[in-house]
Amino acid sequence: MTEKKTKKRKVGNLLGLAVLSYLVQGPQHPYELSRMLRENEDGRSIKFNHGSLYMVVQQLAKAGFVTEQETTREGRRPERTVYALTDAGRKEQHDWLRELVEEPEHEYPRFVAALSLIGALHPDEAVELLRHRLERLREQSAEIRAMVDGTVAAGVHPLFLVEEEYRLALLTADQAFTERFITQITDPENGWAPAWARFHERQDP
Repeated sequence: MTEKKTKKRKVGNLLGLAVLSYLVQGPQHPYELSRMLRENEDGRSIKFNHGSLYMVVQQLAKAGFVTEQETTREGRRPERTVYALTDAGRKEQHDWLRELVEEPEHEYPRFVAALSLIGALHPDEAVELLRHRLERLREQSAEIRAMVDGTVAAGVHPLFLVEEEYRLALLTADQAFTERFITQITDPENGWAPAWARFHERQDP
């Protein structure tokens, strides 16, 4: 099965999509955009800081997706430029978001990289580390579940926490895989540990 090639975009940083999405609500200056990103805890999903946000806004402006609407100054404070979404920016935001929702993309998770090389560890060490991982996965799941439940109880619609539900689903799948992998290694009858350990014995000088 062939993987559909994703479209190459003038601005590829996902922070750009977040900016475009917030500007759909109306013109904003970068300081206000930064506040909205922080208040909505978008940093849990998209990496950003003050400098990267300003850089992305400039890239969006250069690409024609946003335009300077006005520049204001309050007292001795630096000038603040308000940016508005262009028609091209509105189209880009919609097209980009549609692509991300519709098309699965091949990613390179750190744990997958570790699994591809885990045979370099002795099975006893691998099992110990996997059990530690399992504990941390359970802790993370409990923290996110408590956060989601508390936020919903405070009156926030679950739609605005759907990315956290997705994280929980990934954590649940990770836990199930890790538990199964530990069993595959340690099963007293058909476990992989003996053959795996013999491989290490052959590698010893």
